[in-house]
Amino acid sequence: MADTPAFLTLRRNRDDATRVEQWVRRAVVVLLALFLLAGLLNLFGQRPQTSNAAAPAASLKLYAPNRVRSGLYFEARFTITAVDGVKDAMLVLDPGWLEGMTLNTVEPSPVGEASRNGKLVFELGHIRKGTSYILFLQFQVNPTNVGRRSQDVALYDAGALLTTIERTITIFP
Repeated sequence: MADTPAFLTLRRNRDDATRVEQWVRRAVVVLLALFLLAGLLNLFGQRPQTSNAAAPAASLKLYAPNRVRSGLYFEARFTITAVDGVKDAMLVLDPGWLEGMTLNTVEPSPVGEASRNGKLVFELGHIRKGTSYILFLQFQVNPTNVGRRSQDVALYDAGALLTTIERTITIFP
């Protein structure tokens, strides 16, 4: 076994439990563990929530996360259930749905797409009484996108507002 170098002592360099460096290392490990625990508890997003809105003619349900991280892929599911039948359904999304995000997929394809004062409009067509229409949108959050955005959703029938879901998305770095 090699000899201990002259400038190192076992008491000072191995056994001294009161050293400041050891407490700093322990504090860093504890902070890292707390950060990881916060992620496990969904404090930084990704887990979807359900939002509902109803009107006499139809109900609207949105299933999507309201907290996400930059670079994350996520899905939003819109379910429209026609109580009395919707003749010409249109789903209108605030600009916050696309600001700093990439829309990868829309399934099923809507009858038409348009822009109304900067808002995204999906024309869905006729939804028969007692049936549901489910629209899936897949997004990726752009890596430089951080902050809060309004992501309101409005359901129209032939230009008449039926119901609205008001929501905000928070994007973490």
